[in-house]
Amino acid sequence: MEQHDQHTEKAEEKKPEHAPEQKHEGKNWHDKHYKTLLIIPAVLLLVALVYLFIFYSNHHDIFNKDISLTGGTSATVYTKLDIDKVKTDLSSKLDDISTREIFDLVTNEQKAIVIQTKTDADTTKKVLEEYLGYKLDASNSSFEYTGATLSKTFYNQLLFALLLAFVFMAIVVFILFRTLVPSFAVIFSAFADIVMTLFAIDLFGMKMSSAGIVAVLMLIGYSVDTDILLTNRVLKRHEDTLNHRLLGAFKTGMTMTLTAIASLGIALFIVRSLSPVLAQILTVLLIGLFFDMLNTWITNVSILKWYAHSKEGKEAK
Repeated sequence: MEQHDQHTEKAEEKKPEHAPEQKHEGKNWHDKHYKTLLIIPAVLLLVALVYLFIFYSNHHDIFNKDISLTGGTSATVYTKLDIDKVKTDLSSKLDDISTREIFDLVTNEQKAIVIQTKTDADTTKKVLEEYLGYKLDASNSSFEYTGATLSKTFYNQLLFALLLAFVFMAIVVFILFRTLVPSFAVIFSAFADIVMTLFAIDLFGMKMSSAGIVAVLMLIGYSVDTDILLTNRVLKRHEDTLNHRLLGAFKTGMTMTLTAIASLGIALFIVRSLSPVLAQILTVLLIGLFFDMLNTWITNVSILKWYAHSKEGKEAK
């Protein structure tokens, strides 16, 4: 008994009085495969870049532009017509024609058709009058014409504003985190969101208006807020384990994104036939938010996790 008591006392003497509590984090599925997961967004981004390069080679631009960016005529005729038939019948007489319907919000009844073409206003009016068989005036139609020079200037200014916004965003991110890899991950995710969104727009055959470019500008803000939330949580190393910090950021970030997607989806359903400007803004944002989920919670998370583990390994040495 005395020998046992002496052995116990020696063991207690060897145990430090204030041993620091160590948080052990077992390896889960994500810990084993987060680097492999980077292949998915990397391949998608590569495909998007190659597609945009080919598209630019064929069209001399990275997306199709509507008349607000190329110049042309927009004619609204207050009548009921089959827009597909109108487009087919007038495609040989009007340059680059596109048509859409305007519906009543309550009854969902067709109220008018909108015809957009690069042809000048006078010629467009004459062709439509011959096709419809009656004279068009302020009581049954409206015409808007935008010159090509003005549209090109406006387009260049929008692109410059987009570039400027991206550069200032990058500067703010670097100032905020003052660390190369986390800052690069945020900026890279925003860049990937824009590239993939433009890829989807071209793939769907959408014609971008000035409203669409404004939506891409807004997308930078939507992308960066979840990335900053994620990066801020990961860099707070004193708060819980890395996986718990990532999980907390994921729950908050996904709640934000899914709420935005639901709101935008409902709004798009309401305005899709009433306002093409709002409809395009909402469509571009929805596409961008879906890609943002991929780039934030796979690309950015994987880069940050890789960075955090590398830093912990260096500090351990």
